[in-house]
Amino acid sequence: MEYHRFKMRTQANKDGLYPVMLVLTKRRKRAFISLGIAASLDSWDETQQQFIVLEGRSKAVKEQNEQRKKDNALLEKYNQRAIAVTAKFDEEKIDWTFNQFKDAFFHKTTQGKFYSYISTHAQTLRDTNHIGNAICYERLMNILSLFDKKIKERVFGEIDIKYVKRFDIYLQKRGNSGNTRKFNFKTLRSILNKAIQDGEASESTYPFGKGGFQISKLEEETQKRYLPNEYLSLLKNSCSLRPVNEYARELFLFSYYCYGISFVDMAHLKTKNIFTLNGGRYIVYKRQKTKTQPKVKPIQIKITDEIQRLIDSLRKFRVPIGDYLLPIITIEHDGEKLYTHVKNKSKRYNNYLKDLGKDLEFEFNLTSYVSRHTMAMQLQSNAIPREVISQILGHSDLKTTNTYLDSLDSSVIDEATKVL
Repeated sequence: MEYHRFKMRTQANKDGLYPVMLVLTKRRKRAFISLGIAASLDSWDETQQQFIVLEGRSKAVKEQNEQRKKDNALLEKYNQRAIAVTAKFDEEKIDWTFNQFKDAFFHKTTQGKFYSYISTHAQTLRDTNHIGNAICYERLMNILSLFDKKIKERVFGEIDIKYVKRFDIYLQKRGNSGNTRKFNFKTLRSILNKAIQDGEASESTYPFGKGGFQISKLEEETQKRYLPNEYLSLLKNSCSLRPVNEYARELFLFSYYCYGISFVDMAHLKTKNIFTLNGGRYIVYKRQKTKTQPKVKPIQIKITDEIQRLIDSLRKFRVPIGDYLLPIITIEHDGEKLYTHVKNKSKRYNNYLKDLGKDLEFEFNLTSYVSRHTMAMQLQSNAIPREVISQILGHSDLKTTNTYLDSLDSSVIDEATKVL
């Protein structure tokens, strides 16, 4: 049930007057809208929800009544506006939120709309140097703009289960894989969750969750590559004659020995990430991917002789700039320029690894992710508990680790059946 009424607050403002508020009630929840009207407590009729018009003809009474009549007329204007706003929402079958009501009530036409909200959020992410996340939302905006020519006019209530299903059909017709579709819908789910938390969207039209669109069903098994022992041994002991390939080989091994650290995290390591703990030297860092999430624990990597040898060797290849530990980042920029710079370096690194793999006659492309998968498989094949592997990988929960390792197991089975 939803309705509105006018009420004078029982707490005075700094001028000693009592504000009159428009009170919205929906599903037993209330919101207050300030109307900029305030008066003395004894001037208000709570039952009639208006100011009392005094009897008498004195100059003072006439002056008070003149103001009270103006305020009552303004309240009736606001009453009719509130009725019109809710009627329009009902006509358009919009399950409005309090924020949407306020925006419509004050004629803020650009507020409370899905596209405007996601655009503002993406810009905020850019302004706070969360470039990768900003790009994810901007990509979603682009694909939604191709799918829906009226996306800029959509309110949150229109992004419902039917809308999501049509969007999924559109993505399928474009030839997008299940994993690509999953990525788009996870991004969409994330922005809707934030909008609900901010009071911009309603849970009643939420398209995901129990009984809604199941994102998990879109996931497709991707082949995880890892180096068999003979390949790993060959990589460890075969120096490349090409300097850039040798640089890539040592970075790959550094990643492998450092618990499968990603290229992005390697790039951002600084000398201040090295600490002396428990009588040893450790690399301590948080993953760029999850460092802003609450309760994320830092990863601690003990610097072994092999890791130190690789650090020293890589620093001879090129002197790192500034305080960086490894010679990957070669500019002093930050923000989006740094993000793009690291992305480009990652592409070059993977090209070098591809060439290195060909030189070593590997049967598949060598990529930066192979080091992480190889490290995980080495731990699992040596009976290291999954709880420990999960912590080493930097996963936030064991479920992620189980999915990760289970997907690797299929390759182990394929190898084992070769002996049949």
